[in-house]
Amino acid sequence: MMRISRTEIDAMAERRHQHQFNSDAIRMTRTLGTLAGLAKIGIHLIRLEPGKDSTQFHHHDSDEEFIYILQGRGIASIGESQFEVTTGDFMGFPTPSPGHALHNDSEADLLYLVGGERNQADVVHYPLIRRSMIKSYGRRSWVDWSDLHDLP
Repeated sequence: MMRISRTEIDAMAERRHQHQFNSDAIRMTRTLGTLAGLAKIGIHLIRLEPGKDSTQFHHHDSDEEFIYILQGRGIASIGESQFEVTTGDFMGFPTPSPGHALHNDSEADLLYLVGGERNQADVVHYPLIRRSMIKSYGRRSWVDWSDLHDLP
């Protein structure tokens, strides 16, 4: 067990992360799980600036995820629906789950804790752009759905 104090977390430099398939998805990230020695789950403290997305709308075949809103408000897209989320709201995404993403539509930062599994193999689907990313034992690749062919 590793303890990380609030003072240590507040002093951590944020890392800017832009999603590879969404130029408006820019997260300011503090990675807590790795610092605490966690290898099987990732835990991140995310600050999402006004007007930014958390990610490209997606869902996983293997990795479960959760989001807990710590401060602020935004819009969660889950499946075909959109919901306002605010401080204290929790969202869990078991596999299989509907697609999901967050958007900060407010004029203040949205702060949330996100966590999920780090399976060595996973397929992440991005239905709005018809693309999938394959994560396989250290390698990541992607394919557009128009290039996929069904096997008999």
